[in-house]
Amino acid sequence: MANSEGALKLYGEKCNKLLEESEIRFAGIVDKEGQLIAGGFKEGLNPHEGDETRLKSFLEFVSKASIRKEYDESLGPINYLAARRDKAVLVSFPFPITQILLLISAEPTANIENLAKKVVEIFTDVN
Repeated sequence: MANSEGALKLYGEKCNKLLEESEIRFAGIVDKEGQLIAGGFKEGLNPHEGDETRLKSFLEFVSKASIRKEYDESLGPINYLAARRDKAVLVSFPFPITQILLLISAEPTANIENLAKKVVEIFTDVN
């Protein structure tokens, strides 16, 4: 399902819905090879210098962290990983069944818990 055209279209629509939030700068779905398969930067937005490089390195970090399962049994699976930086908030949401990640970059003022709730609302039917 993850790579079918219908799924990619659905992911793209859901990312666009997230991008309607004023604080979200980037919302994209990344496959297990680290390739962006849906979504991207908000239309008309100039990425901060180095944004794409930062997203790539954050992606490498969350990919490794999301794959690790040693604490799943005692603590439960990872719901999301977040990093608050001076210039941005980066949050990733793993979808273990389809082995994809939703990656979000938002303004530094963004409330991570509120972002997480919004993602759950929009992506509820995705595994």
